Amino acid sequence: MPLDPEIEALLVRAAASGVKPRSEMTIAETREFAERGNGLSGEPVELARVYDAALAGVPVRFYEPAAAQPCTILYIHGGRFISGNLNSHDTLCRSLAAGSGCKVVAVDYRLAPEHRFPAALEDCLAVAKSIEGPLILCGDSAGGNLAAGVALEQRGRFLAQILIYPMLDASCSLESHVSCGTGYGPGSADMQRGWQEYGGKTNVRHPRLSPLWADDLAGLPPTLVLSAEYDSLRDEAEEFARRLSEAGVAVTLKRLEGAIHGIIQMAGVLVVARIANVFILAYIRNCLGETELTS
Repeated sequence: MPLDPEIEALLVRAAASGVKPRSEMTIAETREFAERGNGLSGEPVELARVYDAALAGVPVRFYEPAAAQPCTILYIHGGRFISGNLNSHDTLCRSLAAGSGCKVVAVDYRLAPEHRFPAALEDCLAVAKSIEGPLILCGDSAGGNLAAGVALEQRGRFLAQILIYPMLDASCSLESHVSCGTGYGPGSADMQRGWQEYGGKTNVRHPRLSPLWADDLAGLPPTLVLSAEYDSLRDEAEEFARRLSEAGVAVTLKRLEGAIHGIIQMAGVLVVARIANVFILAYIRNCLGETELTS
């Protein structure tokens, strides 16, 4: 379908503002820009308790709704491995906790280029190992990569994983990197910049770096994959979903029609983002046996 009209208007305003392409920003500018993105997420939900702590030496933030479910959601933020923090995704994590009834633990993993592969993955693995009880993995963009990597290394541990337009292929070789490479917000050059800063000289098809190229996907938890129609990462997300299904994993693939990369944090300004958030919450409640999932 055509580009969502609200997204098109947002892109026009961004172009008129003269903001640099993300691939041309310095690391400091990129991080400042990412943190400002939380402002598009809408009003933050009040919860019973929100506090910062550390698990296995890694900074985390706990989001606790009243009468929380026994299941925990481990949220891993996006930002192309070079940006994002506990503040950039704060409103989203609050909404996940309030809407699911689950405690959410957000991970403030180490960022590249100061800390290259596999530092971010090792941080997320350490936090996951420190949380007791049923656990759902959830991550967007680079966080989707890290969630998939954690699931691959701790098979049988998770109730489900939710991968939101995940970065899964450091080779950036699939067709959507051409057809959606420019003109739709964060593009292929932006993704390649993140991979270069994080992966360095690592083989782009190393399965710990690029989960799409893992040989064996059997035994992974039920998975929701969200792809965006006008996203350079669309094809790798959908190919990963296809490979999961072939491996016998229960997969739900939902393409966000008319959408671009990064919309999950824009629920305050985009209807399609609110729809995506509702679908994610319905999937979580379905995993908990509370409701049936509908498309």
